[in-house]
Amino acid sequence: MTEASDTGDTGEGLDEAQEEAAAAYAAAERTPDGKGWPERQTGPVVRRRGQVQTGTTDQRLLDSHGPTEWVHGDPWRVMRIQSEFVEGFGTLAELGAAVSVFGSARTRVDSREYAAGVRIGRALAQAGFAVITGGGPGAMEAANKGALEAGGVSVGLGIELPFEQGLNQYVDIGVNFRYFFVRKTMFVKYARGFVVLPGGFGTLDELFEALTLVQTKKVTRFPIVLFGTEYWGGLVSWIRTTLIAEGKASPADLELFHVTDDVDQAVALVTKESA
Repeated sequence: MTEASDTGDTGEGLDEAQEEAAAAYAAAERTPDGKGWPERQTGPVVRRRGQVQTGTTDQRLLDSHGPTEWVHGDPWRVMRIQSEFVEGFGTLAELGAAVSVFGSARTRVDSREYAAGVRIGRALAQAGFAVITGGGPGAMEAANKGALEAGGVSVGLGIELPFEQGLNQYVDIGVNFRYFFVRKTMFVKYARGFVVLPGGFGTLDELFEALTLVQTKKVTRFPIVLFGTEYWGGLVSWIRTTLIAEGKASPADLELFHVTDDVDQAVALVTKESA
């Protein structure tokens, strides 16, 4: 039996073994393989010279009195991001055929745009599609309301913002996200097309994200319908007379989307192409 085993009851052998192991570890760290600089490998990461950290990952994990700033660090954020993807995938995986509807959170309830959103949500539900929105007020609320009133599945994918809005009352399935890019993935992955009502920066962000994915063939058979010819006319004109005219886009890119003022046509376009 070893000395450490003989003195195990007193703890002296264990202390000596720990000290010897620590000394050997420190010596190996100071000059690994005779390289002449400190080095430590932590999982797939190699740290050398001044980037070597004291202790091990397990030590930091099990140290209940250690620093807490790690919960705000990038490695921990990766776990939060992963958890959001898992929650989103798990919640929406069995949703079935769906269409994402975008539009301004500032759309007034008494406006024509709001009424159009309700009609679009209702028509999509009657056509057998779940309706996905950002879950907020305005145009998003309108589409969720129409879907709910028609007996369809009304989904809201919310986002954490400084000016908290919360999910509107017409949402049946709601998921709140911290990160925009995770939320945007859910909009595209579980939808077969987009209907885009008049909106601001957030709506434009989703629109051009979708256009880019279709243009680069990251997604296929993904119809995009802009509702409101007067509202979207200036943007379409700029795409034609500036982007395409200066060679920044192809004339064929105008075929990546449709523009209409007719609710039935909007629903027919987005459902026909995604069938």
